[in-house]
Amino acid sequence: MQGGTKRILLVTGLSGAGKSTVLKTLEDLGWEAVDNFPVRLARPLLDLPPADAQSEADMPLALGFDSRTRGFEPAKLIAEIKELQKRPDLEIMTLFVDCAGAEIERRYAETRRRHPLAQDRPAIDGIAQERTLMLPLRDWSDLVIDTSRMSASDLQAEIRNRFRLPDGRMTISLVSFGFSRGVPPNADLIFDLRFLQNPHWIADLRPLTGLDTAVGEYVAADPAFGGAIERISDLLLYLLPLYEAQGKAYVTIGFGCTGGRHRSVFVTEKFSALLREEGYAPSVNHRNLHTRPVDALEWQGNQARPMYND
Repeated sequence: MQGGTKRILLVTGLSGAGKSTVLKTLEDLGWEAVDNFPVRLARPLLDLPPADAQSEADMPLALGFDSRTRGFEPAKLIAEIKELQKRPDLEIMTLFVDCAGAEIERRYAETRRRHPLAQDRPAIDGIAQERTLMLPLRDWSDLVIDTSRMSASDLQAEIRNRFRLPDGRMTISLVSFGFSRGVPPNADLIFDLRFLQNPHWIADLRPLTGLDTAVGEYVAADPAFGGAIERISDLLLYLLPLYEAQGKAYVTIGFGCTGGRHRSVFVTEKFSALLREEGYAPSVNHRNLHTRPVDALEWQGNQARPMYND
């Protein structure tokens, strides 16, 4: 951290949305993480001198709190945070972890835990009550991550991409995905590759993925491939320096096809190589690479069912 500024991330959100996963991942990244921390105690905590002036002073701090935290009152918390943000030695950001009520209810049913605000009532009642209680914080937070369609590993990857300790360069994440399985919730740029010929309908290519040479050769043979890749390359190489100049620390770029196993994977790998040649160091996540190929999903967008080419 430059100039003696202490970086602090306040992590809050709905119970069951993934706050604990966020804090554990931050801890793995080298953050000092404290859960269920009363924000009113943040000021005296920050005034304490570190035991090791070199290591702990530079270590970013993540403080987790939610509706279960003692003395939780959103309006007072926001006022307290605003006061702390006036300090020139602190850089404070608030992250809200959100999730759809039905998904939170499913998670509680799966773990057989009781919702903290519905000990003697259905979980959905407590979820609705908590959402109303937390709404002012959600609206005020700097960043909202919706985990409704995220697995724990998806959330961990998102936190690693956004909050790993900076090395002075913008962090670029490339993700391949299938539109039939949902769009990545936090992508900054998305490119739809469903205009390219689909290897799924070639019997020999169907069980393979975009990491296999034969699939790549088939996708690259599409007459539209070269022109599209050239134009997307020009756009990315134009935009990325502009994002970096504006101080954007993280950019996530999604490449999608129908199932997320062939075209999007091949193109993502191609752009990973391109960006590395340009001096960037993108991380790559093939979200649906290992999913089962399903004809019914691949028919989406086709007026008639394609025939297999043997």
